Amino acid sequence: MRTHYCGQLRAEQVGQTVTLFGWVDRRRDHGGVIFIDLRDRTGIAQIVSDPERTPASYDTADALRNEYVVKVVGRVTKRPPESLNPRIPTGEVEIYADQIELLNAVRKQLPFQVSTAEPEPVREELRLKYRYLDLRRERMSQNLQLRHQVVKAIRRYLEDEQGFIEVETPMLTRSTPEGARDFLVPSRVNPGDFFALPQSPQLFKQLLMVSGFDRYYQIARCFRDEDLRADRQPEFTQLDMEMSFMTQDEIIELNEGLVCHIFKQVKGIELPRPFPRLTYADAMDRYGSDKPDTRYGLELVDVSDLVKDSGFKVFSGAVASGGIVKVLPIPGGNEAISNVRIKPGGDLFNEATAMGAKGLAYIRVRDNGEIDTIGAIKDNLSDEQKQELLSRTGAEAGHLLLFGAGDAPTVNKTLDRLRQVVARELNLIDPSKINLLWIVEFPMFEWNPDEKRLEALHHPFTAPMPEDQHDLKTARAQAYDLVFNGFEVGGGSRRIYQPEVQQQVFETIGLSSAEAYDKFGFLLEAFEYGTPPHGGIAYGLDRLVMLLAGEESIRDTIAFPKTQQARCLLTNAPSPVDVKQLKELHINSTHKPKSSAS
Repeated sequence: MRTHYCGQLRAEQVGQTVTLFGWVDRRRDHGGVIFIDLRDRTGIAQIVSDPERTPASYDTADALRNEYVVKVVGRVTKRPPESLNPRIPTGEVEIYADQIELLNAVRKQLPFQVSTAEPEPVREELRLKYRYLDLRRERMSQNLQLRHQVVKAIRRYLEDEQGFIEVETPMLTRSTPEGARDFLVPSRVNPGDFFALPQSPQLFKQLLMVSGFDRYYQIARCFRDEDLRADRQPEFTQLDMEMSFMTQDEIIELNEGLVCHIFKQVKGIELPRPFPRLTYADAMDRYGSDKPDTRYGLELVDVSDLVKDSGFKVFSGAVASGGIVKVLPIPGGNEAISNVRIKPGGDLFNEATAMGAKGLAYIRVRDNGEIDTIGAIKDNLSDEQKQELLSRTGAEAGHLLLFGAGDAPTVNKTLDRLRQVVARELNLIDPSKINLLWIVEFPMFEWNPDEKRLEALHHPFTAPMPEDQHDLKTARAQAYDLVFNGFEVGGGSRRIYQPEVQQQVFETIGLSSAEAYDKFGFLLEAFEYGTPPHGGIAYGLDRLVMLLAGEESIRDTIAFPKTQQARCLLTNAPSPVDVKQLKELHINSTHKPKSSAS
């Protein structure tokens, strides 16, 4: 029987006989005395074996190698002063091994070092292929334990303090529009029909509100067949919540309590409340983003009205065609950023064009307060306009002003991207800072230029602001996103619960009554039987843990993630299946593999 985990041993256990299990992190031979660092998920314990004090274990200890699995029975002893190790929690003690039992050896060469004492950079592809070894390493072990602590804190707060109950919703459901691409599952017993894996439990959690379960949550698995980035996966986990009879302010207040509880329990950090709130319009105006990182300044300034009649056609033409002109003021930018970087071929120019911009205009403010630029901007701004520009942007000697001109989405995307790049380069971001804020009053809809129609900005079940309900096309939504240091970690809304309003929204996004009932008839019918006002939110659990762990990719907070090509390198999935299986499902693949011939 195991009596302790390796990382639990302290000076209080001196004199006790303990039984430990774990992996050999490393073995050292110091003049005939064998030292073994024994590792489990809680940490390291130093095991000692010598031929005089522990002769029964010595031969076994001498034969051990890294990653062998062993059982150790021994006495906890105080370390001599010269061998204390303050870098680890167990550094005051060591265990003299009366007995070491080899449970299993390593039979192949390790693809990389697992030992905490011999850290080495390992390619991510190799880490994912041998994920079971990677998970033994300190970094990944700690990340998964942090994830567990976050989920534990969530459950305790919602269940014990707020009266929520967890309900599991189906994994095999119906394909519905207005989301990302579905993962489809063919039905063998219903030939020609398909299930879809859930992109979220949205419809079922609303039905639970109709059912009277007024405080629901679920640690839900979700699936989206979309292109991947560092913070996205085809399958992911979210904390899903829904509440009846609560206003938007009450929902936000409850969720601030949840987030503060997580930070307190997991990180020991007391967060100030209430969190700041910023409207969508203000966020886009000041930062060019609906998920701004507010740990630093570099706020954008709209100067469209100032330059709309200027002789500089790039500016005046942008405004005349319905676009905008904005400025990103950069203190100290004159010294830090050269002209070469802003001109074609430069890294900042390339960042801008990658976001859709045609180029970058700029102005430098010199020590005498004069503005310095090339040709057209300077020559086509009056002295009054120059002074007004400096006044609005707060620009002083040493400032660099970068301009974005064009349609609003492109300008905002471009300057938001440059703002982030410059902030990192100039070390304006305090990594110890935690800035949480709510973005509220989103538009209900956005224009899809490819399909030439409006589509729901969040989803078509979001309720409009009551005062905007007379014109849904321009209405603001009762929606709210939680932003953590520039990452959206949660998003939700109050929902539509009157059938007539839901039908109006479907009509606005181009769904006819027949199409709406075909796709959502079960929900619309449920709304006929007394639906309470309700709202909810979902948090990206993987992303939240990523930020709490200080990682840059959600793959480092998931036990068995997929690559950016949506593959599992450990199991080599997805993979071909037997033709017999396809026949049973009445499916025939039309995929033609590319020829290997050059």
